[in-house]
Amino acid sequence: MARKSVAAALAVLAGAAAAVTIPAPAQAAPPGEKDVTAVLFEWNFASVAKECTTTLGPAGYGYVQVSPPQEHIQGSQWWTSYQPVSYKIAGRLGDRAAFKSMVDTCHAAGVKVVADSVINHMSAGSGTGTGGSSYTKYDYPGVYSAADMDNCTATISNYQDRTNVQECELVGLADLDTGEDYVRGKIAGYLNDLLSLGVDGFRIDAAKHMAAADLANIKSRLTKPDAYWKQEAIYGAGEAVSPSEYLGNGDVQEFRYARDLKRVFTSENLAYLKNFGESWGYMSSGKSAVFVDNHDTERGGDTLNYKDGANYTLANVFMLAWPYGSPDVHSGYEWTDKDAGPPNSGAVSACYTDGWKCQHAWREISSMVGFRNAARGEAVTDWWDNGGDQIAFGRGAKAYVALNHESASLTRTFQTSLPAGDYCDVQSGKGVTVNASGQFTATLAANTALALHVGAKTCGSGSTTDPEPAAGASFSVNATTSWGENIYVTGNKTQLGDWNTGNALKLDPAAYPVWKLDVGLPAGTSFEYKYLRKDANGTVTWESGANRTATVSSSGTVALSDTWRS
Repeated sequence: MARKSVAAALAVLAGAAAAVTIPAPAQAAPPGEKDVTAVLFEWNFASVAKECTTTLGPAGYGYVQVSPPQEHIQGSQWWTSYQPVSYKIAGRLGDRAAFKSMVDTCHAAGVKVVADSVINHMSAGSGTGTGGSSYTKYDYPGVYSAADMDNCTATISNYQDRTNVQECELVGLADLDTGEDYVRGKIAGYLNDLLSLGVDGFRIDAAKHMAAADLANIKSRLTKPDAYWKQEAIYGAGEAVSPSEYLGNGDVQEFRYARDLKRVFTSENLAYLKNFGESWGYMSSGKSAVFVDNHDTERGGDTLNYKDGANYTLANVFMLAWPYGSPDVHSGYEWTDKDAGPPNSGAVSACYTDGWKCQHAWREISSMVGFRNAARGEAVTDWWDNGGDQIAFGRGAKAYVALNHESASLTRTFQTSLPAGDYCDVQSGKGVTVNASGQFTATLAANTALALHVGAKTCGSGSTTDPEPAAGASFSVNATTSWGENIYVTGNKTQLGDWNTGNALKLDPAAYPVWKLDVGLPAGTSFEYKYLRKDANGTVTWESGANRTATVSSSGTVALSDTWRS
């Protein structure tokens, strides 16, 4: 739980932060060859299990991170999951059986499981937990009493004072004395219970607020001491506690990475990224966990979030293409109220419905997981930039990516180290041919990327390593909107809603101001369509002009690139 998220902190209290060839940084050893984690924030366990089978496994994700499974205080807000009251698996996301079923299902899909683990503190108030346990602050029957808490009962107020940071209360939460043998044993017992259910690793929440030696002792008590550890230790300039202190225990989340990506993608030049990583002062690549955003930072504003359109999408593309750290892809839900908990208590009936954003499944992002797996172990080569916001680089003879983060299209002959042959641009689903000199010529529209790798040689069906086949119609429309407005498409086919605005299909603003959607239509289908705008009240505004027309080609695809007609 990041201290930088002021709104969340207040909410918790109310409820009781020149062309060169670049050698690659050291590769991340844990969590393994497939080092991308999908963080399905506040998804219930049944929904996580389904997603492992349908999306995460096929896309090549190595891990899924689930929200804290332990019993916690009642309430609809997301942060209630971070106020535990016992170590029973009895939170709002599912019971012990659902958790075990999820782990087994994800393993069958080739996806390992990381559990977000809250072990620094308990609750900020009193009541009955989600699993029926009664508790008061400092007294959790059968688990802890006041004697197991740190002596300081004041809220942390001075990050230049180590004792204040590690022994006082994080936003008013009862702080466990992790220096005590009994407390260490209880925490290790909880983590061992999760290991017995098949969990492969842990994200240690609020690690910075526990001494590194305390965590080392707890880890030494695990039945699998080599289980993956990813520790939340937020960097703060001049602070008493440094994230690097925790590297001896396992990976540490490198918050500077995400903050710097926001600054570069919003107000600086992508060309600056040519030596991104350890030379920027970051921790060792092989021990760093990285992200574009997480549940705290997306709400706190210190990183990008899904509302940032192409800045956000392209930052994720870059993260997955660049060989530094082990990446987390955050996948949550739409919010205006920063305290709001998950839709439908965490049940996800389908992506892009009920507010679920499913960033892990966006084509621009999910396609880069296979890219990263294919490029593993390869140095950065063939760097090119225009001095501004157009960059391209290879990963040896395995992969190549180009990003155009400018307002005009980019047409260029790119030099790669790829073997000659046909490739599929996994960003667009279109074919690209690399000649015997390792060159290809392509045009990138504004705020788009192109990505090639040796695991995707042809587009469409025919290879298990190909990206998903392109849909019958790929809609893309440039349309600016105001807050609360979204762009939809409808038309004269059942798949398009039969001109019924209530059945119109919502387009995805991941590359805003370009809105996109793939819709399955049979080869040879001719159809009419038109875009419309809906505001927060459901008021419909049609674009002007006559109905648009298109035909799905005999090969089964049609790519539409439109501009909203005012």
